[in-house]
Amino acid sequence: MQISRIESAAASAAMAVPEARGISFAALYETTKPRITRLVTITSAMGFGLAALSYRPAMVDLVAGFIAAILGSGLAAAGANTLNQWMERSRDARMPRTMTRPLPTGRVTPIAVLMLGVELCLLGVALAWALVGIVPAAIIAATVLSYLLLYTPSKPGLWSSTWIGAVPGALPPVIGWGCVTGTWSSLAEVGPWALFTIMFVWQIPHFLAIAWMYKDDYAAGGYRVLPVVDRTGRWTWSMMVLWAAILLPVTVLPPLVMDVTPGFVAVPVAVVAGAWFLWSTIRVTRSRTRADARKVLIGSVIYLPIVLMALVVDAGIGALLG
Repeated sequence: MQISRIESAAASAAMAVPEARGISFAALYETTKPRITRLVTITSAMGFGLAALSYRPAMVDLVAGFIAAILGSGLAAAGANTLNQWMERSRDARMPRTMTRPLPTGRVTPIAVLMLGVELCLLGVALAWALVGIVPAAIIAATVLSYLLLYTPSKPGLWSSTWIGAVPGALPPVIGWGCVTGTWSSLAEVGPWALFTIMFVWQIPHFLAIAWMYKDDYAAGGYRVLPVVDRTGRWTWSMMVLWAAILLPVTVLPPLVMDVTPGFVAVPVAVVAGAWFLWSTIRVTRSRTRADARKVLIGSVIYLPIVLMALVVDAGIGALLG
C-alpha cells in the first residue's frame, strides 16, 4: 500500500514538471505556504488588537502598528516558509506529501526560491522597524532565525523538534503586541506571554496529529519526529492527551491576567471548547489510526479560532465597559 502511494505521488510529480523552466509566480507563491502565513498574520493581528485595546494608542500609531503587525509578520513568515522549503528540498523530494512542491518538481529554481525567501524576510523586518521601531523588528527576526536555524535543522535528528518549532510558531501574538507600543517594557507584561503560551501548547497536539498521519512520509524524508521513533504510538498519543489537557487552564489564563478581558465570554468558551477538544482526543487514543489522528487535527483547527475569537469579543466588551 505504501509503495503504491509513493509510486502514485511520484507519477504526479513527474507530470507536474513543466516543459519550460521560466519563473512561475504561482509556484513561487506556493513556496510561501499561504495557509501557514495566513495563520501567522491572524494571530499577530490578535496580539495587536488586544494590546491596542489595553493601551489605546493615537490613531496614527494605531494605523502604523497595524500595518507592521500584518505586513511585517506576514512577509517575514512567507519568507521563512520559502527558505524552509529551500533548505528541505532534497528531503521533500523523497516524501509523497511534499514531492509535488515547486522545488522537487522543478517548477522553480533553488536560486529563485532562496532570493525570494531572503528578500521577504528582510522586507518584513525592515517594514516593522520603519513603522514602529526595533522591538517588533527584533521579535520578527528572532522568529525567523529560530525557525530556520533551530527548528528546521533539528527535525532530522531530534524527536523533540515539534517542541522547538512551537516556539517560533507561538511568537506572532507577541509580535502584534510589540507593534502597539514599540517598547521593551510592554513585553515585560504577562499579556503577550499568556497569548504565546496558548499558541505554544495548542501546536503540540495539532502537529503530533499531523506527524502521526504522515509518519511514513516523515520516515522516508529522514525526519526523526516522535511518531517515527514511537511506532506503537503510546507516547505520541499520550502527549496529545497531555497537551490537550494543559490547554484547558492555559486558555483561561488571559482573562485572569489582562485587564482588558473581563472573562464574561472568554472563560466559559475556553472551558467548554477545551473540554470538548480534550474529550475528542481522549476517545480515539486507544485505536490510534490515521483517521483518528485526522479527527484530532480537525478538532484542533476548529478549537483555535473559537478560543481566539472569544478573547477578541471579550476584550471588546471590556473596552466598552471601561
